[in-house]
Amino acid sequence: MDGTPIFSMFPHCLPAVNLRGFRGIVNSTTNVVLTEMEKGATLDQAVKHAQQIGVAETDPTDDLDGWDAAVKVAALAIVLMGAEINLADVERDGIRSLTPAQVRTAHDSGMRYKLVCSAERTETGIRARVRPEKLSLSDPLAPLEGTTSAIRFDMDVFGLSIIEHKPGVIATAYGLLADFIRAVKS
Repeated sequence: MDGTPIFSMFPHCLPAVNLRGFRGIVNSTTNVVLTEMEKGATLDQAVKHAQQIGVAETDPTDDLDGWDAAVKVAALAIVLMGAEINLADVERDGIRSLTPAQVRTAHDSGMRYKLVCSAERTETGIRARVRPEKLSLSDPLAPLEGTTSAIRFDMDVFGLSIIEHKPGVIATAYGLLADFIRAVKS
């Protein structure tokens, strides 16, 4: 989520909560690609568009196959939930297997595919996942388009949702600066 200060938010603003889980869209590239596929683009055309607007890397494999999102899910689960997991523990399925026809058919029927990232506490530990899900329009993640991302944290005392609207290079630069300042102060 680019510059959103999620990692510093919990220790500084929410020090006494127990994070039970989270669910969100944390990969801008896949969200742009899926949005473009809804409009009729092929996967390759959608990726090229994401590259042209500066979101997708030259080789978008890590985004399309869910690796980028899985790394983020693992980091969030480890840092915020105290999970003892590694990347191999994150159930991962990217968007590459979705066809433009599937994406458009879902959209035309009032649903949307999104690459949903989540983690939850279970009786046996943390279950972490990244997978494309067909969401109804009533799902809070369904309306997110383009580079917009969001995450909902479910805690023992309340839930908290954060939406980052159309971030750009300035938001990413802010995130790096904030991390640097926090590291220097430590």
